[in-house]
Formats: sequence, C-alpha cells, structure tokens
Amino acid sequence: MSTFPQLNIGLVGAGIVGGGVVKNLTRNAGLIAERIGIRLNLKWVCDKDAARLAALPVPKNARTSDAQQLLADPDVPVVVELVGGTGFAKTLILDALRRGKIVVTANKALLAHDGEEIFATAAKNKTNIFYEASVAGGIPIIKALREGFVANQFPLIYGIVNGTCNYILSRMSAEGKDFNDVLAEAQKLGYAEADPGLDIDGIDTAHKATILASLAHGFWTGYDNAYVEGIRHVSQMDIQVARELGYAIKLLAIIKSTDGAVEVRVHPTLIPQRHVLASVNGVFNAVAVRGDVVGDTMFYGRGAGADATSSAVIADLADAALNLKFGSVGRVPAFVSHRLHAKLRTIDEVESRYYLRLTVADRAGVIAKISKVLGDAKISIASVLQRESETNIVPLIMMLHTAKDRAVRDAVAKIDHLDVVKDKTVVLRVESFE
Repeated sequence: MSTFPQLNIGLVGAGIVGGGVVKNLTRNAGLIAERIGIRLNLKWVCDKDAARLAALPVPKNARTSDAQQLLADPDVPVVVELVGGTGFAKTLILDALRRGKIVVTANKALLAHDGEEIFATAAKNKTNIFYEASVAGGIPIIKALREGFVANQFPLIYGIVNGTCNYILSRMSAEGKDFNDVLAEAQKLGYAEADPGLDIDGIDTAHKATILASLAHGFWTGYDNAYVEGIRHVSQMDIQVARELGYAIKLLAIIKSTDGAVEVRVHPTLIPQRHVLASVNGVFNAVAVRGDVVGDTMFYGRGAGADATSSAVIADLADAALNLKFGSVGRVPAFVSHRLHAKLRTIDEVESRYYLRLTVADRAGVIAKISKVLGDAKISIASVLQRESETNIVPLIMMLHTAKDRAVRDAVAKIDHLDVVKDKTVVLRVESFE
C-alpha cells in the first residue's frame, strides 16, 4: 500500500455541509490520496453541538467545541469554515488568515458583504482563501472563471443559482400549483427554510452574483450595488401566460458588461422555452458564461446539499494541499484586482423587454388610458392579451418592446394611479440572451 505525506486540516462547523465533508473525505480518503499524492487528515472537527460531533466518523480526540484549539495548533495549516453567517465566521476566517493559515469556505453571504476585506487580509498575510463551494454547490464555476477562462473577458454571465426558487417555479409550472402551496411543500421536504426569505427574496442569489461579478470583472462590485428582486409576486397566471407566449419564468442572476460598465441584477425573468435554461428544473443550478474568446459555455449540476457542496470543498482542499506541497500558496490568488477604473451600471440604465400583468376594470377605454401613459414615456407595446373574468375586474397582459428600466418603472407607477387599475401591476423582465 502506498504511503503519502499528510496534510492536517481543522474543520469548523459540522452541520449539513460539514458533515458531508467529513463523510466524503473519510469514504474516499484513499482515492483522493492516490490522485493528489497527499493524505487529507481531519485533525480537528469543531462544533458547539456535542451530539452532532459524536455522530461523525472521526476519533474522539479529534472532536472539539473550541475553535481556538485548532486555530492555535501549529500542525494545522488549513482551516475549513462551514459555520455560515457573517459574525463568528468572519472573526474565525480573519483570525486564521492572520495566523498565515489557508482558509476554505462555502460562505457566500460573508464573501458578498466582506470579501474585499477578507481577500486583502489573505494577501497581506501571504496566504490564500478558497471558495468554490460558495457559488452553485458542486459546479466548478469559480475555478472556471479564475483559471479555465483566464484568456477571456466576460460580456455576459447568467444563470440559475438558487435551488429553492428553481424548485418552486418548476413545480408551479409542471403542476399548476400556486406559489404559497409549493413553498409549503418545499419547506416540508427541506428544500426551503422555515424562514425562506433569504432564498425567495433573491438575497442568496444576489450573494452569489456579487461573487461571480467581482471575480469575472476584476473589481469589487459590492452586494449593495446589485439589483435584487425575488419571486413572491410570481403567480400561477404569470406561469401560464408566459408558457402560452413561448416563455418560461426563472429566477436569474444576470451579469452584463457593456462599454466598460457592469450591471449585476437578480430577478424573475421570462426566457424563451427553447433556451437550455428553461429546461433546468427542480433543485438543479445552471450557469451560462459568454467569453469573448471561448464563446458560450454552460455549467449544470446540483447547486446545494451535503454531497454536491462537500465535493467543491474537498476540491479546494486538494488545491490547497498541492500548493503547500510545492511551496506555492499564492499560485492562484483568491482575487485579483485588475479593472480598478471600471464602472457599475444601475438598474435605471438597464434595457430589456418587459411583461406587465395589470388588474383593471372591465370597461371601454381602459387600454387607451394605459397606452397613453406608455406612449408618453416613449415605451412601445408589442402585444396585448386580456383574460376573461366572471367579475368586472380582469387581468390584462402587455408585452413591451425594449425600454430603459427606469422609464418602465416610472410609467407603471403612473399607471397604478389610474382609476381603472385596481391592483399593483406585476412587472417581469424578458431576456433572450442572443
């Protein structure tokens, strides 16, 4: 049997993902060692929950509830943070980096909000941080952008990076169920949290979009500069009408670069049914990357869960191990600033086509009043569809030609004040990505 040098690792956070890392590192320890020539050894596994630790296949003397124990251990050069959140996790990561340890994390919220400080700390202390598992679970999108596509500029990156929202919209489309019913079922199955706001309000997707945008474009775009909109307002009627018009509705992260300005936005989007993303269903993720050299590429796979995410964590551990073995900790820096004078494009300046669902009085002259508001704003109507109703209040669907987002939102605000409009208008953006 071959013998290999050993790399000691300290893991903090033995929840779903942490437990998956322990399980898969233990199960495939021999395979990983054969492939990279180093044995990855979990010297410490830390968690506040003693019962959770006891259930893991690690020796009793490797378990601890004190993160300082592993941070202070000079024989542990790599720390894995799988606690989540932006409080203790940030303190832990900064402490580890300042001690010169390599960090591996899946913490997209922390990186989206504080990535600039964390990456600067890693560089200052001549160490590194790996974060493949922070975006799209087991899909190697970070490595692709940072290494595989190093020759490319990225005019467009877009995709489905939240499995909860994709599951809900897929079920609504396939089974004709309403949003609240599918959300309740997703919570029972464990696909959605008891408080699902982080997912369904688009926040989780925006965390990931911020990381991808910053990495791809070489400057820190900042979470607060992303436009974020969730899926609570998407109804079964929207799903049905979109299908009739040849579209599917997906919650997308969209990162576009035009004339040196980068836009980062998250919102439910109508995309053509023929587009490959329209067939990405359930909890699966998919990210499309357009490079100016490589052209269009697509990455597809499970975007969350113990096994998929732990696969990405272990891949980062393998990279860290090889870098240490060959004395090149900074071989691929966590983040490289290379476009310090780039600009951000706000949602006001973004241009797309639009779907409007209005709730209006069923009487003559309604369409004329709404059309006048849109015409005054120089917004062109592509088509109009009116649904029948047994009451005197009816849904009215309008598809608009390309217009600036600010102009559409201002026009809709005026439309919603018309006496013939009886509820807030639903606005969804339409993209073809051609």
